[in-house]
Amino acid sequence: MLGTTNSAVEEVILRVNGEEATVRVDPATPLLFVLRNSLGLTGAKLGCGLEQCGACAVLVDGKKALSCNAPVAQFTGKNIVTPESADDNMLEIVRNAFLEAGAAQCGYCIPGMVIAAAALLHATKHPDDGEIRDALQQHLCRCGSQQRVFQAVKELANG
Repeated sequence: MLGTTNSAVEEVILRVNGEEATVRVDPATPLLFVLRNSLGLTGAKLGCGLEQCGACAVLVDGKKALSCNAPVAQFTGKNIVTPESADDNMLEIVRNAFLEAGAAQCGYCIPGMVIAAAALLHATKHPDDGEIRDALQQHLCRCGSQQRVFQAVKELANG
């Protein structure tokens, strides 16, 4: 029948950037769409839609998670931090290091790379070059700013 849907809308309670948010969505809706469309948090981007480019990265309980395919229901009870958050001091440190290094060109990939760098530095105080490369490797940048991003993270790792 035209106009009907099989999806069920439910109330989902999330903890995002230090605040509780209640949204009414299909629990299978990808977290990225809830963040952007329901909560107005547009830092995480839709790139490939296949969890392969890293543009949709957020922190979940301090670890990087890709949000473009993961159903919102799996994030209840977890602490979600988006690229624009002011609640995570490491994000601010990484954002400032990226600015100082001139790491962004078009900037589309930068929020995901900031998340990846913050997750790495949360987990490993002084990562080596290989660990930095591994953390950033999944993040696709078409502009060629990878070396400046790497240098910014390396400065933080050595600091």
